[in-house]
Amino acid sequence: MPRPIRRSPEQLEHQIAEFNRRYPVGTTVCVELDSGERRTTITRSAAQILGGHSPVIWLEGVRGCYLLDRVSIPRDTTPTDGGAA
Repeated sequence: MPRPIRRSPEQLEHQIAEFNRRYPVGTTVCVELDSGERRTTITRSAAQILGGHSPVIWLEGVRGCYLLDRVSIPRDTTPTDGGAA
């Protein structure tokens, strides 16, 4: 697995804010597990920065948290637009 891209604190905050805007708690997402399996699940927390360097999310039915880079929206689901009309 390639090493994650090192981001500045400002970039991390932007990534977290954008993820939380588009995918609020309760959103259906896909996650790539350590085994390589892709699983559809639901966000159970807002995204946050873990250890000052890793943007992560906690998911229903999945132990631990996962990097946002391993989470995507399922193809048949449209992300929320954050209330924009």
